[in-house]
Amino acid sequence: MKILKVVLALMLCGAVALFVLRKTESDVVLEKGKMGIVAHRGFWNCEAAGYARNSVAALRCAQENGFWGSEFDVNITADSVLLVFHDDNVAGKKFSEHPYSEFKEITIENGETIPTIDQYLEQGAKCPETMLVYELKPQSSVEIEEALVNLSIEKLKEYELLDPKRVMFISFSYYMTCKVAELLPDFTVQYLSGSKEPKDLLADGVNGLDYAHSFYVNHPEWAEQARELGMTTNIWTVNTEDYMIQSIDFGIMYITTDCPLEARRVIEEKGVKEVR
Repeated sequence: MKILKVVLALMLCGAVALFVLRKTESDVVLEKGKMGIVAHRGFWNCEAAGYARNSVAALRCAQENGFWGSEFDVNITADSVLLVFHDDNVAGKKFSEHPYSEFKEITIENGETIPTIDQYLEQGAKCPETMLVYELKPQSSVEIEEALVNLSIEKLKEYELLDPKRVMFISFSYYMTCKVAELLPDFTVQYLSGSKEPKDLLADGVNGLDYAHSFYVNHPEWAEQARELGMTTNIWTVNTEDYMIQSIDFGIMYITTDCPLEARRVIEEKGVKEVR
């Protein structure tokens, strides 16, 4: 019996070690004293991007400025075209209820039409150094969410971006979060809603949390708990110096912000190493 217990303990330790190795092989689990900047909806808050969120220009600006990652939102139309847009509707029309033809001429702030995932990933593929933080937007049914997940994976394969060193996933939909974690176990997958402790996420195969600032204020221990479990932590959307400093003090690994240059300044002044 003692021998059996020893064997089981060794097996458990080995499993934990393999899990940590697998989850850190793309260097997304950062040591203390390091932080990466994620440009929220791209680095849109600048003249070069035309102040257009989720634009191809905003992604290009994030790449050119050397931020660790660039976040973007993905919705799906009724005829299964993936569009990079935050809200689930535009001009009074819900994407999932109308075909792409009804959205293709709509422009955003800088004059671009709403980017298709093809246009966005074509730009994303040009810069291997920038992590694409792919947000799957919640849909009205499991069937539509299944289609969004599966088509996203197909598109990433098409552009040779289905690589944990190139793409990570986030979502407010726990179904899609868990689904991606199941289908792509080597990828970083973070839950957004803030309703679950790190250990509960990990029990469902989810290896990261990306919570609003308020959740970390209420549960400052979660960042350290996640680190001890080999999980990644992100915080959204942090746009003031005070909140940026708090994010650093919490020990969070990644900061999602509309003001990435300001975050870069604060990180440097606090003596934290910016990961690029």
